Amino acid sequence: MKPREAEKPKSFIVGGAEIAAPPLQPALYLVATPIGNLSDITLRALETLAGADMLACEDTRVTRVLLQRYGIRRRMTAYHEHNEAEAAPRLIAAIEEGKSVALASDAGTPLVSDPGFRLVQAAQEKGLRVVPLPGPSAVLAALTASGLATDSFLFAGFLPTKTKQRENRLEALAAVPATLVFFESPRRLAASLEAMERVLGKRQAAVARELTKAFEEVRRGTLDALAAHYAEAGAPKGEVVVCVAPPGEAGPADAEETDRLLLALAAEMPAAKAAGEAARMTGGRKSELYQRLLELKEGRGGN
Repeated sequence: MKPREAEKPKSFIVGGAEIAAPPLQPALYLVATPIGNLSDITLRALETLAGADMLACEDTRVTRVLLQRYGIRRRMTAYHEHNEAEAAPRLIAAIEEGKSVALASDAGTPLVSDPGFRLVQAAQEKGLRVVPLPGPSAVLAALTASGLATDSFLFAGFLPTKTKQRENRLEALAAVPATLVFFESPRRLAASLEAMERVLGKRQAAVARELTKAFEEVRRGTLDALAAHYAEAGAPKGEVVVCVAPPGEAGPADAEETDRLLLALAAEMPAAKAAGEAARMTGGRKSELYQRLLELKEGRGGN
């Protein structure tokens, strides 16, 4: 009987140097991969992609590009929303048998608007170890480049495609005291920005696209201005992330315009109603706008 050939050591290549991938303990490893620029991969991610006994990914064609860049030659198994029910038990069984399993998304951090949370739940239910490997994230990249508040934010994923459902979802988010972060399709961007302006008011926002890629762009402005721009310019190319300021955080340039709006509304309706209408239109807090209106009226000699 022909003796079995020794298994080739697992490794990856960085800067022309071949680096050995250390053995991994049995666990489910969640590997964050670049959202555009392949240089954003971490050394720990490369060690895991090369060294895991099994590598599961959304699209083997996409992940193969990354592996080839770093000299990793290995088999992959597909794991996506269409085969999740069948693939998850096989991966869990492999970990129970003492193997290491790496899960990588097409781009970014696994489970963020991607399949995988059921696999993590199944691993936890079995008492298996789950190891997150931090790395690239379109959500955090867009948030930090937006110029908006980062101390509190809510990732809201994709908005519904139907108009009424989209507006209902935005209404549910309108009072959240945090920066809102959305993923959006380029062809739906203008319509979504218009819906955000109608429901959330004239808030500051940022549209980030092609993050970390050659044509990266972050466009900032009020929701109505951004909606008008993309309605005229047409659908942009690339993946899009939209960040929207918390309620009541109009930019400094909008302060005088808000004052003019308050006074114009107060000339047609009671102060409380004017403040409420201004809050709806600007995304500001009614109580703060009401107090500001009283200050403006006192400054003009009125009550």
